[in-house]
Amino acid sequence: FISRIFGFIRDVVLARTFGANVYTDAFFVAFRLPNLLRRFFAEGAFSQAFIPILGDYKNSRSKEETQKLVSKVATTLSVVLLVVCCIAIFIAPVVIYLSAPGFASSQTKFEVAVIMFRICFPYILFVSLTALAGGILNVWGKFAAPAISPALLNLSLIIFAIWIAPLFETPVIALAWGVLVGGILQLSLQIPFLIKLGFIPKFDWNPKDEGVKKIFKLMSPMLFGASVAQISLLINTIFASFLVSGSISWLYYADRLMELPVGLLGAALATSLLPKLTENYSQNNTLSYSQTIDAGIRMAIVMGAPCAVAMGILGLPIVSTLFMYGEFTRQDLIMTQRALFAYSFGIVALVLVRVLATAFFGRQDTKTPVKIAVFTLVATQIMNLIFIWQLGHVGLALAIAIAAWINVCLLFYNLLKYKLFLPQLGWAKFICQTSSALLLMLGTIMILKPNTIFWIESAATDRIVQLGILIFCGAISYFFGLWVVGMRPKDFGVMSKINF
Repeated sequence: FISRIFGFIRDVVLARTFGANVYTDAFFVAFRLPNLLRRFFAEGAFSQAFIPILGDYKNSRSKEETQKLVSKVATTLSVVLLVVCCIAIFIAPVVIYLSAPGFASSQTKFEVAVIMFRICFPYILFVSLTALAGGILNVWGKFAAPAISPALLNLSLIIFAIWIAPLFETPVIALAWGVLVGGILQLSLQIPFLIKLGFIPKFDWNPKDEGVKKIFKLMSPMLFGASVAQISLLINTIFASFLVSGSISWLYYADRLMELPVGLLGAALATSLLPKLTENYSQNNTLSYSQTIDAGIRMAIVMGAPCAVAMGILGLPIVSTLFMYGEFTRQDLIMTQRALFAYSFGIVALVLVRVLATAFFGRQDTKTPVKIAVFTLVATQIMNLIFIWQLGHVGLALAIAIAAWINVCLLFYNLLKYKLFLPQLGWAKFICQTSSALLLMLGTIMILKPNTIFWIESAATDRIVQLGILIFCGAISYFFGLWVVGMRPKDFGVMSKINF
């Protein structure tokens, strides 16, 4: 939560300082690919392949063997990513052209994007090693340091945007340096905790090691499956590069708001579920495995649904309060709000994808989620081609939301098909309880919400106070509604005992 709050402060600073224009479009494109690879090599594919194997070593082998595995994996990952970084920096113009072909018509936008891409790309090396360190700490039940480390990236970007950017001839380039420094800070935070556990990696080049090969074998298909939403966002950037200037920035700001519940809930659930599912699988406890999945799904719905409703009906107040200052115009407000409204339809689905995919990863099954991800990605691009002509950047957001539900349905079907999951009793009651609480929350917000003019013309302090009241009253009414209809923490079974 702290990390996400710093993320919002960062985006407010970026919107106020730079607005939504040629230069911000260039930065978001330059940062998009390293950020996508972060999902691949860091908390996405790598973590979901590394944690089950590391957990197995911890439970069945000596500490010395486990330490050797960590050193071999760290060495292999570092060498691979150093090579990737060198290649990416060398071919940066080609990468930018492929990522945003529409930039070719603007020499300034293209050149600035290339410069920033070369500066911030090595971030992927540091953040991937951060993920390795975080995976070790998570397996040993230490969640706090890995969870808060993203706040350091956001803090770095805030500092560079406010104090360092004015020193540059092209101020936006300072943001790329902020990304690189943020990656270094994230890794530095993990080191004291690794020292305490006795798991500081040593150089040990052995890519043919059994454990290393198994991790990278599991990871290879996950490169696609664990991050289908991010791949869709990358392709959306390609589409958006042909739209009017500002489209990429509007999608970025809406995506950042959508990512608050998705990232916060999805990451927390997936991070806490994976070690538990891995333990159940190694002990061949199919009943507990199914119960854990069931509880995770319920938690995703009961926490994700109010976020989706709030993003849908409070989109304009949220965007106005957070971003509409300085260079961020009314046009930017309306366009960002429209994209956020489209995204809101997929928030619950995007959280559920994290939970359902983890159910397969806990059994070291990567093929099934990947097949589904490929199908979903193709479906997304077909919808992009259909929606973009009439809806512009909003159509690109809507395609991701619909595709997320397709992903959920296919994952759920396969869980039932392979008998990995048996729904527990009480689902009809659970849906009725959650729906009743949502209706109470919706009514409360609609009664209290001021009109559109207020959010455009009022002072910043008035907007902040009013939005705070709406969010507070909405949350209170929702959880009060859940309590009235009889829902209690114990209803979530195993999830109520997990320390998030």
